Amino acid sequence: MPQERPNAFDFWGPKTLIGPELKPGDQAPAFTLSKINATVSSQDFAGKPLVISVIPSIDTGVCSRQTRRFNEEAARLGEQVAILAVSADLPFAQGRWCGAEGIDKVVMASDHVAMSFGDAYGTHIKELRWESRAVFVVDQTGTIRYAEYVPAGGQEPHYDAALAALKELL
Repeated sequence: MPQERPNAFDFWGPKTLIGPELKPGDQAPAFTLSKINATVSSQDFAGKPLVISVIPSIDTGVCSRQTRRFNEEAARLGEQVAILAVSADLPFAQGRWCGAEGIDKVVMASDHVAMSFGDAYGTHIKELRWESRAVFVVDQTGTIRYAEYVPAGGQEPHYDAALAALKELL
């Protein structure tokens, strides 16, 4: 049974997060996520720094801004890093949004099938079956170097802190 903990997610009141609260120094859990007609796994990013941007739904303003911001950073940083955006949206919705917005540097993937990423990273909102907003920076060896669980759904993450942690790995 996965660990559960309270969360002050502000959409329809407090919620329960399933999974552990990961911290810097923890080993990043392995994952497999869905894309249209494909999967993406933690192994696909092995050997390079990885930013994992977790969002509730790509079709909301804050999630859109967060994904656009990390796409801009990915364009600046080039192939030396990987940036992954994770939500429970269907892969078709993610693909539609990325195509319409010109998002081409961030890898967007879905946890909709089993919510196993959310369970492992502590971002699965039990009552909504969504992901809670979070950002993780994982180094080349798979160790978490930065972890932020954003306390309110309408709040953006601390981009500068996450990017500073990432730049220490380059």
